[in-house]
Amino acid sequence: MKAGLKLPNVTFKTRVRDEAVGGSNPFRWEDKTTADYFAGKRVVLFSLPGAFTPTCSTYQLPGFEKGFADFQAEGIDAIYCMSVNDSFVMNKWAESQNLENVGVIPDGSGEFTRKMGMLVAKDNLGFGVRSWRYAAIVNDGVVEAWFEEPGLSDNHGDDPYGVSSPENVMKHLKGEAAAAA
Repeated sequence: MKAGLKLPNVTFKTRVRDEAVGGSNPFRWEDKTTADYFAGKRVVLFSLPGAFTPTCSTYQLPGFEKGFADFQAEGIDAIYCMSVNDSFVMNKWAESQNLENVGVIPDGSGEFTRKMGMLVAKDNLGFGVRSWRYAAIVNDGVVEAWFEEPGLSDNHGDDPYGVSSPENVMKHLKGEAAAAA
């Protein structure tokens, strides 16, 4: 994926809170499309290997969450975190991270990630297929800037992090030197 390319059209299977459902688990299924998340907005999308994993939970997600106001000041309407995890996992992770600003997108089947060319095997960690770590600035469904961690490959021994960090994406937005692919 590179700047100038349109995001793939995918339907995401999400679970949304609906008090009308009642009970202790008031959620219902709701299909959301790529257009629902990206049409008519300028957003930061970042994708990572898995919810609840160390780098994702300690640095990347909290950094985007805490920096949301700064991203808004640079013309960003929304920030989304995507992972090849189902909606149940993504919702629980968002809850455990006390997210108020970053939305989560469950790519449970990996369809979006595969169409982005970012699906990798992580069998060496017992994860199965997951997303390679990346971030993008997306304007009305078109990639404006792309931030991919180096070494994209199956069963990579490391989990590189830096190019897709909130700090690096912010440098790009401010016109400072940033590593973008």
